[in-house]
Amino acid sequence: MGRVTEAAGYESELRPPVPRRAPKRFWSHAMLFAASALLVNGLIGERGLVETVRARRARAAAALDLARLRQQNARLRERVRQLSTDPSAIEAVARGELGLLRTGEIVITVHGLHK
Repeated sequence: MGRVTEAAGYESELRPPVPRRAPKRFWSHAMLFAASALLVNGLIGERGLVETVRARRARAAAALDLARLRQQNARLRERVRQLSTDPSAIEAVARGELGLLRTGEIVITVHGLHK
């Protein structure tokens, strides 16, 4: 057994030391590039963070617009209900928009007054 270790030691003395190559960094650079590409795509891609924030803002604006339109629709429905059932509302529209008068009323027009 002693001879085997001596022979192995002797062979290593005869061979010149092999210089170690610097570790290749190709795969680490490739992984870093891929991770960077995924991060950029996640932030500014088609469905990225920026687009998601923009879509949320648009959704919030649409929700506010929808609430405003629903309120306006409720007011208009109430106005329709009044005009179909309330005689005083009908009279107010007839007088204001159509300029109608009751029987026996007299119209007096004054010129020269500034509104």
